[in-house]
Amino acid sequence: MHPAPPPGPQPPGEGASADLLARVPKLLEAMRSVGSGLELHSTLNRICETAADLANARYAAIGVRDEDGDGLADFVHHGLDEATVRRIGHLPDGRKGLLGALIRDPQPLLLTDLAEEPRACGFPENHPPMRSFLGVPIRVQGEIFGNLYLTDKHAGEPFDGHDLAMVRVLATEAGIAIGNARLYEAAQQRERWIDGSVAVTTALLSGGDTDDALQAVAEQARRLSGAAAGIVLLPADGGGLEIVAVAAEHRTQALGKVIPPDNGIVAELLAGRPVFVDDAATDPRLDTGPVRAYGPIMLLPLSREGRVLGGLVMPRARGERPFTRTERALGDQFASQAALALMMADAQRDRERLAVYEDRDRIARDLHDLVIQRLFATGMMLESVQRAAAVPEVRDGVGGAVDELDVTIQEIRSAIFALQQPTEAPTGLRTRLLREITMAAVPLGFTPAHRFTGPVDTAVDEATGKNLIAALRETLSNAFRHAHATRIEVSVDATATLPDGRPGVRLTVADDGVGIPEGGRRSGLHNLERRAETVGGASRTGPGIGAGGAGTTVWWEAPY
Repeated sequence: MHPAPPPGPQPPGEGASADLLARVPKLLEAMRSVGSGLELHSTLNRICETAADLANARYAAIGVRDEDGDGLADFVHHGLDEATVRRIGHLPDGRKGLLGALIRDPQPLLLTDLAEEPRACGFPENHPPMRSFLGVPIRVQGEIFGNLYLTDKHAGEPFDGHDLAMVRVLATEAGIAIGNARLYEAAQQRERWIDGSVAVTTALLSGGDTDDALQAVAEQARRLSGAAAGIVLLPADGGGLEIVAVAAEHRTQALGKVIPPDNGIVAELLAGRPVFVDDAATDPRLDTGPVRAYGPIMLLPLSREGRVLGGLVMPRARGERPFTRTERALGDQFASQAALALMMADAQRDRERLAVYEDRDRIARDLHDLVIQRLFATGMMLESVQRAAAVPEVRDGVGGAVDELDVTIQEIRSAIFALQQPTEAPTGLRTRLLREITMAAVPLGFTPAHRFTGPVDTAVDEATGKNLIAALRETLSNAFRHAHATRIEVSVDATATLPDGRPGVRLTVADDGVGIPEGGRRSGLHNLERRAETVGGASRTGPGIGAGGAGTTVWWEAPY
């Protein structure tokens, strides 16, 4: 091993060679090249390529030290083709061998032969043989960023002190370039998270569908964190947290699943504490299951002013780097902003719900105080006419009309009773479905026709029932907001047989509206499909019940 000379090219009077002087213009060009960009990863690649060219090295790499200082967060290399990289497999983590030694003691190092260095161990299978070695630390604003490694000169001779001096000057310039790139990347990263927070707030406060808004939260969380999935959790009725929105590259059946309250991580989130997992496959706090297929996971509480509204989960793929302190801080700010938007959206929905309740009370009073009284008075008038009528046919016709009025009065009284029922009372599935239909009557201006077949209350399980109610709410909302329907027919059949032969429940909602326009939004239909898939079912659409098939019919079905 050669001792490391002082930094910088040595002055001519102290033995500088003509070769060293000849390489000074090349060094200046290399320094210019290193500082020519702002994107961090491309800057690291450019430093590797420039350093290898400057020292005439076959291979070059930069090991980026992790935040704890005991390993590598990133490893950028030059000189290895893609086939060799694939054969090597996992890149070094810097926790052992020569790279680990340089992380713990970041000093310039020259080695003539790696085979004679006891610390140069742990090379993976299929790694190309390497002999000579040169390593220098890279400092950014006085702190160690990582190390620059060079191996094997093309001519076969070992690296010398002039090579080391040149590379140390380049490493100094590289530290400046990396510092600028990190500042630029941090600014860009903050800007992306801020834009994502604005998008989430807009989605939650737009007054649109709640499921769409929660899906927007999941999608933004996944995109901003570079995760494999974004998952939104909200408190479940029976305790624990329910998965209410999932954004992932592939379809998943996790939507609607409830994580029990005795789960350690759920307890942490409900207590308002974030949880960070470095490797889901080995963390004892995680249950066995699909989550074990992920790597690092960031779990953040959706909390505001001491109130926990739910949780936000961002898992990265197996083998991906853990979340940095900056990413954790930005994620926490994003979750806090999303929680604030959720609170504001809840308050907005409470105001809208209160307006609906007040409207229902007004309708009930009007029906009772005005409509029923008039119908009753009309019935008494008709009874008087019936008694005075001399023609039997007239008496019979008036009697039939009086009977119809009595039936109408009873139906109106039933409607008044339904309007005055407290929504908090525990009820069966049929009653909850009727409540959704009744609630939809206010914005629609009419009550959808409805029919129930089979043991709806007893046959359909709770998970399928909750998704069935959500599907009915979604379809009625679409009919009001988009279809402009004047007639809607709802059918719930608990005796249905699914295409694969299983018994199930089928929801059919048909309208006579404008139908589904070409190129229109499909988020509502996608929500229906996702909910059906989570319980093993399916959803599809077809022609409506208007003239010539105008409108839309939605079929939503699931096994029970």
